[in-house]
Amino acid sequence: MSDTIKKREEVKLVTVPSPYLVPERNAGKALVLEANHLGIDFGGLTAVDDFNLGMSQNEITGLIGPNGAGKTTVFNLLTKVYQQSRGTIFLDGKDTMGMSSTQVNQAGIARTFQNIRLFDKLTVEDNVKIGLHNSINYHMWEGVFRLPVYWKEEKKAHERVLELLSIFDMADMADKPAGSLPYGAQRRLEIVRALATKPKVLLLDEPAAGMNPSETAELMDNISKIRDEFGIAILLIEHDMNLVMGICEGIVVLNFGRIIAKGTPSEIQNNPVVVEAYLGKSHENKNSGASGTSDEDAKKASGDDAHKSNNRKKGGKR
Repeated sequence: MSDTIKKREEVKLVTVPSPYLVPERNAGKALVLEANHLGIDFGGLTAVDDFNLGMSQNEITGLIGPNGAGKTTVFNLLTKVYQQSRGTIFLDGKDTMGMSSTQVNQAGIARTFQNIRLFDKLTVEDNVKIGLHNSINYHMWEGVFRLPVYWKEEKKAHERVLELLSIFDMADMADKPAGSLPYGAQRRLEIVRALATKPKVLLLDEPAAGMNPSETAELMDNISKIRDEFGIAILLIEHDMNLVMGICEGIVVLNFGRIIAKGTPSEIQNNPVVVEAYLGKSHENKNSGASGTSDEDAKKASGDDAHKSNNRKKGGKR
C-alpha cells in the first residue's frame, strides 16, 4: 500500500439475524438496505444469483470482483435500471419491487456511474441543482412569472449547492461549465450531484477511476466525511484495492454473479478463494500453502486490477 493512502483502523463485523454482516457498532440497529436472494437472468444467462446484502447507516462496504463478475449489474438492480428476476430489495423496510429508477431515487438510493454522466454544457452549479429536484418547492407558473416563492427557493438551492460543493473544495468552480473541469473534478461533481438528492444509500461505481494517488487519498477522506456528516450507507465498486482496503469496513466479493466471500479487508486479503478468483487456480497450485502466499498474491492482484481499470476502454460492461 502506498504511503499516500492511510489504512483506517479495522472494525469488527458481526452477524445479525439474517445472512448479513454489519459493523459491531451497528448490531441491533435497523438495516437501511436489504437485498435478499437477488438474481437476474438475461435469456438463458444468469448474470446475478442469490445475492444477499444488508447495510446499516454510517457504513462503508466495498463490492469487488474480477471484470464481468456482475458488480454493475447489482447496482442496476438496486437502482431499478433492471427489475430483478427473483429476490427482494428493501429500502428502510419498504419493498422496492415495481418501482422505477426515479421512484427508487426519491425513496433514498442515489448513484454515480462507471462512465461520467454530467451535463457538460451546464454549469457546475446547475448540474448539482438537478439533484435538488426533490427538494425545490415551487410550481411551473411560479417559476415562469418569477414570483417571490421562486426567488426564495432558488436562493435556498444556491446556498445548498455551495455547501455541497465545499465538501470537495469545489465552490469556486460553481460558475464553470461542467465539461471544462479536469477528469478528477468531474468525478467529484458526480458524487456531489448524487448527494443533492438526500440519499439514505449512496452507490459509487469506481469513484477513483482516473485519479492519481494524491486525489485518491483525498477522495478517501471525503467519502468518510460524507458517511459521518450525512449518516448514510455507502456501497462502492472499485478496482483500486488500496482505496477499498483502506476505507471499507466490510467487503463483498462477487465472481460469475455469485458471492464467493464476505468479511473485513484483512479476511478478504487472506482468503484463498478470492486469490483464486483474481489469479486463477493454476497460479494457486504453483505455490505450496496458498494461505502462506495469499497476502503477496492479493497485493499483486490488487495492483494488476487497478492498472487494468485505468487502461480499460470506456463503456465496458461488467
